[in-house]
Amino acid sequence: MADASRNLGDLRGPEIVSKITPCSIFVQPLGAVEQHGPHLPFNTDEIIATAVAEATVREVGERLDVWLLPTLSYTKSNEHAWAPGTIWLSATTMLSVLDDIGRCISKTNAQKLVFLNGHGGNSALLNVVNRELRLNYGLQTFTAHPSMPPDQGGASAESELGMGIHGGTDETSVMLYLRPDLVDMSKAVRRVPEKLALNKHVRFGGSVSFGWLSNDFFVEGHIGDPTHATAELGSRMFASAVKNFGEALGEVSTFNFGK
Repeated sequence: MADASRNLGDLRGPEIVSKITPCSIFVQPLGAVEQHGPHLPFNTDEIIATAVAEATVREVGERLDVWLLPTLSYTKSNEHAWAPGTIWLSATTMLSVLDDIGRCISKTNAQKLVFLNGHGGNSALLNVVNRELRLNYGLQTFTAHPSMPPDQGGASAESELGMGIHGGTDETSVMLYLRPDLVDMSKAVRRVPEKLALNKHVRFGGSVSFGWLSNDFFVEGHIGDPTHATAELGSRMFASAVKNFGEALGEVSTFNFGK
């Protein structure tokens, strides 16, 4: 766990005034409870987002005055609504929940709120939320990821042809590092939409986006190649995620719209 002194929930009433200052940064991790194919658990995104947030706050929290909020586990996962066990919020509900969180943060002395998003399906909505919270409550708001999703221009393993967006090499590797007890590699299979990868524009990470459900591609529900995943790769990726998020928080701490 993160240092208790950096968890908002561990503070006592008067400490909100004495410890939370205009320089404080709140980090809100976002996970998901959704199917991740036959080899990964439903709480994969929650585990990764929480672990990266906690490790980063341990490293930079005191120096940058960062405070950790409890992970929001249920988010916008309706691309997996077909799969029993997936628990998802509608866009309207999630927008309301995040607006409520922003409203509550605005009642403290803090002025900055960072969403650490472990689930790619939240990304578009979070971009909307950032602006809404800025307008509604005057907060400076930011969205970061443990790693940039491939469907938003991030990297993907060579064997995935840029299509490893869900339960593929990287995500499976990080889980093999963090929680190998929850990974069943005997059920890991390569599932890459080869024809989609041939497109220049209409593809994951291309210039033309499209609506999709995870079972539009394969019945197993994951999109990528977990067969090449290793705990060693996961360890490197996790360390990189913590380093990059720590650097990002450093920039957040001095951010003021270029002024």
